[in-house]
Amino acid sequence: MTEHATGRTVTALLDPPAAPPLRRPRRGTLSVVRGLVRTARPRQWVKNALVVAAPVAAGQLGSWSHAARLLLVFALFTAAASAVYLVNDARDAAADRAHPVKRRRPVAAGLVPVPLAYATGGALALGAAVASALLCNAMTALLIAAYLGMQVAYCVRLKHVLVVDLTVVATGFLMRAMIGGIALGIPLSRWFLITTGFGALFMVAAKRYSEAVQMESAQGATRALLTQYTTGYLRFVWQLAAGVAVLGYCLWALESGGVATGTLLPWRQLSVVAFVLAVLRYAVFADRGTAGEPEDVVLRDRPLAAIGLAWAAMYGMAVAGL
Repeated sequence: MTEHATGRTVTALLDPPAAPPLRRPRRGTLSVVRGLVRTARPRQWVKNALVVAAPVAAGQLGSWSHAARLLLVFALFTAAASAVYLVNDARDAAADRAHPVKRRRPVAAGLVPVPLAYATGGALALGAAVASALLCNAMTALLIAAYLGMQVAYCVRLKHVLVVDLTVVATGFLMRAMIGGIALGIPLSRWFLITTGFGALFMVAAKRYSEAVQMESAQGATRALLTQYTTGYLRFVWQLAAGVAVLGYCLWALESGGVATGTLLPWRQLSVVAFVLAVLRYAVFADRGTAGEPEDVVLRDRPLAAIGLAWAAMYGMAVAGL
């Protein structure tokens, strides 16, 4: 084998072939609608279930009127979040085409035209803002408007600012948890806010850490900010956030004192055990760098699901006073 041929062989081994270009899909009306729904991320809608967090914590989920109001808030927040996903994918379409996975997103793949994604996202955002102003109280409408403004700023600029990007995403989760209580006029405990906020930061930082680990030596990563974070820093953030979230939950659980009259056991205090175990279990995936899709970790890991059910049972008995 000649030296020239050997060089070409070594180069071929060192440089894996680029992913084949995607064929531009045919745009039928039904396929475009499906693409818009996919871009709205239905799998992410489970996050909006956080709107019931404050009412459940306060034991205020017993009436049909409260349940109907929370269902409305869930729908409005889902519309607002879907609007953000559509605008984000429209802005990032060119960069996503260079990514081995994100290039298959409907907007990046050419299934959904960029102008249509912008228009649909704008319509959903406007509809959520107007409907919340007409159907909900002023604070609920203000919170949804603030969420939309913050997320648009994130898409345009803040996603490229160190630390601020983590804060914005975590704050989005905190807003989800706050809005149910605000819609029903329920006072929000400081420990509830601390636990929820830092719990969200824990999951966001773990997600970024996993992405950084997986893309550390990859080419064409669309999240340029990952190259400015070190994996050590992101590990520090999620470990710190996990510790503060656990501390906040312990303080909240112990604040109520001992066993209430008429109850079997101190369920609120005992729920600390399940909460800590859940954090430790999720930290296993964060440490491995496999927490890049939090919803997959939460929904597919059976031990974590069992711990979550145990926590929900103990918490429910505490709220019910059993």
